[in-house]
Amino acid sequence: MWLQTFFIACLASVIGAGVFPNYHAHFDFVQWDKEKTLDEYEAAQKWWQTASFYQIYPRSFKDSNGDGVGDLKGITQQLGYLKEIGITATWLSPIFQSPMADFGYDISNFFQIDPLFGTMQDFENLMQEAQRLGLKIILDFVPNHTSDECEWFQKSVKRDPYYKDFYVWHPGKIIDGVRHPPSNWVSVFRGSAWEWNEERQEYYLHQFVKKQPDLNYRNPLVRSTMKMVLQYWLEKGVAGFRVDAVPHMLEKAPDAAGNWPDEPRNPYVNDPDDYGYLQHIYTVNQPETIDMVYEFRKVLDDFKVQHGGDERILMTESYSPLDIVMKYYGNGTAEGAQIPFNFLIIEELGNNSNAFNYAETINKWLGSMPQGRTANWVLGNHDKSRVGSRLGADRMDMMNMLTFTLPGCSVTYNGEEIGMTDVWISWNDTVDPSACNSNPDIYESLSRDPERTPFQWNDGPMAGFSKANKSWLPISPLYKDVNVEKERQSPLSHLNIFKELQQLRQEPTMKYGQAEVKALKQNVLGVKRYLLKDYTYVTLLNIFNEVESFNLQQAFSNIPDEMVYHLVTEKSKAKKGDRVKSSSITLQPKEAVILKSPSKLSTTAGYYLYYTREEEPQH
Repeated sequence: MWLQTFFIACLASVIGAGVFPNYHAHFDFVQWDKEKTLDEYEAAQKWWQTASFYQIYPRSFKDSNGDGVGDLKGITQQLGYLKEIGITATWLSPIFQSPMADFGYDISNFFQIDPLFGTMQDFENLMQEAQRLGLKIILDFVPNHTSDECEWFQKSVKRDPYYKDFYVWHPGKIIDGVRHPPSNWVSVFRGSAWEWNEERQEYYLHQFVKKQPDLNYRNPLVRSTMKMVLQYWLEKGVAGFRVDAVPHMLEKAPDAAGNWPDEPRNPYVNDPDDYGYLQHIYTVNQPETIDMVYEFRKVLDDFKVQHGGDERILMTESYSPLDIVMKYYGNGTAEGAQIPFNFLIIEELGNNSNAFNYAETINKWLGSMPQGRTANWVLGNHDKSRVGSRLGADRMDMMNMLTFTLPGCSVTYNGEEIGMTDVWISWNDTVDPSACNSNPDIYESLSRDPERTPFQWNDGPMAGFSKANKSWLPISPLYKDVNVEKERQSPLSHLNIFKELQQLRQEPTMKYGQAEVKALKQNVLGVKRYLLKDYTYVTLLNIFNEVESFNLQQAFSNIPDEMVYHLVTEKSKAKKGDRVKSSSITLQPKEAVILKSPSKLSTTAGYYLYYTREEEPQH
């Protein structure tokens, strides 16, 4: 078919994310003249670069045996659901043997499954079913500490020659005949980070609860042992690891006398037991921590060299300054984490954030990434209030539409695809140690229980989560309206919009195209995705409660005269497939839409851009 074309504009400059995954702040005509073919893009693509990751909190996903706590068999039973909603890989919060002082983040045996979740056979069955369905499994790796019930710690207490220095020990300071902790360091979970051990007659460091003693990464035996943990689970077939609490792994090295300095006060916090009471310049974000991440990555890369298969990945958790987070990607000589979690949306955006705030936050990450790295977008997790509670239940579709149409990979916390929100938990029902270590007056600001409540499968008893009479945390009172079974039936439900977004992510423009993110007005954010020889998409978010109208062609260059509604929500007056004049777009209050060009983008000699004639419908 002969193509009838028209010139739109000569591009002088474009500011945005470059051809994925690289970031460029300029436009290169020659590059467009020599644009890659889709086959070339596909050949260069790694499985994780545009993947949809899904975090499962195992205690709350699906209970198979009626004890009120989720388990591995329950996850296995529901893997088909992950396939249904387009998930590439799922990260499981800790399932290892644990006394559960911090719900699995206090590990007593890194090589065993906790009986609460099942058996090793249950895990292997889960792996087999995931492989059958084409899903990848990622485990939570907790390198900073163990449980105090771990055999390593018990042997360290007894000064076993091999384990004696596995942890951070110190006899403390004697002042006026009274023994004091080695330093003023404060635990994340309140109070001193040092605990006296009567048997060893020394203090040990615990940056979290006292039942979580910190490992000593200045001991080569610790480093080699934790690498063995990675190798063990790689041999079980996992696709990678989410690395917990990375910034805490190493503290400042002790001085020649074996002592550590006190951390300076934070004058804005007056509670001496509060973690914020000190400026943590010696206990987090030490340079050697970055190097340790590089060493862990080498374990994964070496495993791939020896065993083949897809690249295994690291996802690192770090609420650190952005310049430090970027170092986790790697440097000129060493590879680091493929996915250093991007928590900027969680940390910087709130109910009152406007479109300029959104654009600044998004472009901050894109503009800071080292050349050739991949972006990622995290809306929530088991430690942070759910997105529907942080930003509003009426913005949940909007936020999924935003993160799913930005370049890179996305990370979804279980339940946010159906619009689950935080559940109020009474002091008597609170189980999170972060809150339990406080008091009834302040616990709500510290508790992570509200975002950890059981998954809502249907409107039956216990929301289909369990056959027990009581679950480990209360079920949301909203479960009869917010659940998978009900939302499957509604075309514009949170769940079905999520599934449509997953389909859209498979389009070449979303996988490989350039991106431009900007505030069109104070209340309107736009994300333009475009790729030569393919369709252009524009995601539009009206963040607040006013009707907003604007000219899309004035906001973005090279927009055709008409666009097509590709994805709408229940707030939309338009329907999917409707056309709209680009010069006159109107968004309803808190409406989000995705528009698509009627035809594909092309070029003449790499200089002028135009849209090809629309393809005629197939008969």
